[in-house]
Amino acid sequence: MSTTTTSGTLFKPELVTEMFNKVKGHSSLAKLCGISPIPFAGTDTFVFTMDGEASIVGEGKNKPAGEADFAPVTIKPIKFIYQHRVTDEFVHLAEEKQLPYLKAFSEGFAKKMSRALDIAAFHGVNPYDGEASDTVGNNCFDKAVENVITYDSAKPDDNIDDAVALIQGADGAVTGIAMSPTFGSALGKMKTADSHTAMYPEFRFGANPSTFGGMASDVNNTMEFGSSNDRAIVGDFANAFKWGYAENVPLEIIQFGDPDGLGDLKRTNQIVLRAEAYIGWGILDKTTFARITTDGAAAASEQGTE
Repeated sequence: MSTTTTSGTLFKPELVTEMFNKVKGHSSLAKLCGISPIPFAGTDTFVFTMDGEASIVGEGKNKPAGEADFAPVTIKPIKFIYQHRVTDEFVHLAEEKQLPYLKAFSEGFAKKMSRALDIAAFHGVNPYDGEASDTVGNNCFDKAVENVITYDSAKPDDNIDDAVALIQGADGAVTGIAMSPTFGSALGKMKTADSHTAMYPEFRFGANPSTFGGMASDVNNTMEFGSSNDRAIVGDFANAFKWGYAENVPLEIIQFGDPDGLGDLKRTNQIVLRAEAYIGWGILDKTTFARITTDGAAAASEQGTE
């Protein structure tokens, strides 16, 4: 029985696995954070924060209480879709002939979903139009993270040091850095004062090293998507951020109506391939992250030097 000629079906399991394996290669967050299974109904991750220190108790002495906070972080999947028109000859093809089309569509879909994860979780906007998303709300780095360092294009390594100092000063850990091409290029341009040797040659010519300064790293233009002034985010991606997706990825083949506003399908002899993914994420501890970003004046100065 064909899995693609009904109006509502699912990508084959091997295609779903392949799609989200591809996500790891194109999403900064997927690269820096381990993926966690997210049930369709969502999940609560409980964060237990202990602000005090352990106490030495002498014989016969009272045991003092320690300060702590216990709060859940709810991770609920959000629906993302991508759809595209093809000619209606597709539905008449044998299944083995349809598979190359579906694989190509899955590759494009994976790239769009990976970008969507970064764009929504970093900036809280809808990737489609760049507008703030009520669905995402404050569940994004731009709104949740209060540690902010002003970007200096001449000293990006000092920016990283300052960001790390903020996090470690609050007893946090740093496991990774996500940076924009602008930030990566600034690192690659830095040279020693005496010999003019590149200080960070691993970032030259648009290179994207997987580690930097002993932490995981990634360069991705999703960091400065749209009008964002973000240049890099430093923090404990490995432990203080979680993301995942619901396993079912519906593929719908729409043969009637006008599902995308481009005209009646029957009149144009077309169908629409529509795929949906349910992706959820949560920032477990905002104090373990710091944003390196430009303010309005800095951004205007930076544009003036280009």
